[in-house]
Amino acid sequence: MPDALDIEDSAALLAYLRSTSRIAPDEQPRITVLQGGVSNRTVLVARASGEAWVLKQALAKLRVPVDWFSSPDRIHREAQGMEWLARLAPPGSITPLLFEDCGEHLLAMQAVSQPHENWKAMLLAGRISKGHVAQFAALLAAIHREGRLRAAELSSIFADRSFFESLRLEPYYGYSAQQAPAAAGFLDALIRDTLDRRITLVHGDYSPKNILVHCDRLILLDHEVIHFGDPAFDVGFALTHLLSKAHHLPVLRQQFFEAAAQFWRVYAEAAAGEELEPYAVRHTLACLLARTVGRSPLEYLSPAERLRQRDAVLHIITAAPPRIGDLISRFEEELCRSSND
Repeated sequence: MPDALDIEDSAALLAYLRSTSRIAPDEQPRITVLQGGVSNRTVLVARASGEAWVLKQALAKLRVPVDWFSSPDRIHREAQGMEWLARLAPPGSITPLLFEDCGEHLLAMQAVSQPHENWKAMLLAGRISKGHVAQFAALLAAIHREGRLRAAELSSIFADRSFFESLRLEPYYGYSAQQAPAAAGFLDALIRDTLDRRITLVHGDYSPKNILVHCDRLILLDHEVIHFGDPAFDVGFALTHLLSKAHHLPVLRQQFFEAAAQFWRVYAEAAAGEELEPYAVRHTLACLLARTVGRSPLEYLSPAERLRQRDAVLHIITAAPPRIGDLISRFEEELCRSSND
């Protein structure tokens, strides 16, 4: 049996592309390993024709300090998600799927045209645009709204939530409950409620790191935990990144708090679905905690910032507010209080 393909091995990838007739036998594309992901190998293939592909290959063991495993079959859920999101999301916001290989657990998508930037990097550099925040909210709202309208079809296609459970619920909520026992009851109840709620298509990784900005338009990547479930998870996951950056960058704190409030306003108006704000508050708190004590802590938070954010969340969950605006205010108050202690 031949060795499994490692697409980060440029020679092996070149041989694979030629042997599978993806490229001509004498073609010599430029192959570049892309960094940043913990769950996949990701490689850029630039062809002489000017065409460029991004190849992704799922890892069974994720690249984090603690043991974290998930079946590489999830790459095929991502391919399926990519095809559906292209129908549901605004035109141009999803990269086209080119091909997938079930045996090698990989897919190829059309690369986003240059020049482009990663939105997370832009935000950490202090480049906060209200237009980008509005797009971020409207894109998620469109996915949730259209997914709800096609629930009869999508609820069966995306019924399997095993990847969401292994890549989100266990490492974020379950593991955090072990690391922060004071939050265990809150997190255990949220896990149960999340599994009970099957409302619409949920991206499951809706984060600035998965957004590229090209010609001032946002393009969404990384769909491997897409499923039919609780849309409040996506809202809380997204808000967590804006609020954590507000914590990390005190000079820009008010701008990030305003961005979080704007995100929620635009989303709530555009999604036009059932009332999910109290659930979104709970998911925001859970994700804020998970990004400090879970299996995948935010790399830009210092040890002191992780402790401060953990303690802030533990104070808030004792009497969690029902509204996003109140949560933002409470989080700001807790950060100020702990900074003054």
